[in-house]
Amino acid sequence: MNDAAGLRIGELDAGSVARWEAFVDTCPEATFFHRAGWAEVLQRAFGHDSCFLYAEQNGAIRGLLPLGHIRSRLFGNALISSPFCVLGGAIGDPQACAALEQAAIARAQTLGVDYLELRHAQARHGDWPAKRELYVNFRKALDPDPEVNLKAIPRKQRAMVRKGIEAGLQGEIDSGVDRLYAAYSESVRNLGTPVFARRYFETLRAVFGPACEVLTVTRQHQTVASVMSFYFRDQVLPYYGGGTALARDCKGNDFLYWELMRRACLRGVRLFDYGRSKVGTGSYSFKKNWGFEPEPLHYEFHLVKARQLPDVNPLNPKYRFFIEAWKRLPLPVSRWLGPFLSRDLG
Repeated sequence: MNDAAGLRIGELDAGSVARWEAFVDTCPEATFFHRAGWAEVLQRAFGHDSCFLYAEQNGAIRGLLPLGHIRSRLFGNALISSPFCVLGGAIGDPQACAALEQAAIARAQTLGVDYLELRHAQARHGDWPAKRELYVNFRKALDPDPEVNLKAIPRKQRAMVRKGIEAGLQGEIDSGVDRLYAAYSESVRNLGTPVFARRYFETLRAVFGPACEVLTVTRQHQTVASVMSFYFRDQVLPYYGGGTALARDCKGNDFLYWELMRRACLRGVRLFDYGRSKVGTGSYSFKKNWGFEPEPLHYEFHLVKARQLPDVNPLNPKYRFFIEAWKRLPLPVSRWLGPFLSRDLG
């Protein structure tokens, strides 16, 4: 498809992966969530279709827009940039972004989805329906010296980290996802949230390789907490983490994120991206306690069949009974049942 500016809209395939990744490597607005591998993750882990669009002119890519299509009887039919990701949206020069967004709207209409959702760090469309006060991101620069970073943590939170150190906790890099899945699945069950399938975490490791790393904290060889992080340029993004019942008494989660921060700055990482939280939640408060300031995220919607914004999130009162019931499920049951629901919670 070509537009009046001479831009051609193409779709990611095996022959264009290298060019896509090269553009992500050089585009200032690109994030880890714009990487081509997410198309493979969506298909292999969840069976979702993807529509990764790029705009090119004279054979050179000038912009790209990753999209995933989620069809669910429970949660609706949506085209999202990007599912299971904090961010997405079109990146590149303004003409390319405009052309890509128009192509996405056309694709959304062809697919007959309820809505198109674009997840941005900055507001793009003031006239689109949007969620601008629900989610925030937390990021902070790291010093090359671990001690400087430790002293920069507010006093009360730093005391929690020191308690973890004094408890003899140890951090280890895992080659697999077994300990991560055990800790994460227990943690999200306790929050009343359906867990993803183990296959999802295995796929992330397989697709992104060294850019996807698992750090596990142990005490006397027992798993206390674990986190899967993404590395992108000079950034680390702790993305999926959780603690076992042991974590509370020995401040395992506090130590986990300090250990990740310490290791990251020693390997040259300069930005710690603590990730997305919903305003007013425990996760939001935990990250603020580390001295991170919230940055609003702008999730903008083009409604196709829907007449109002979707409200699929744990703060919605209609999910309260479900959440409380889920917290009471035996852990093996939640691990079996969770993936059937979470695959559509993108």
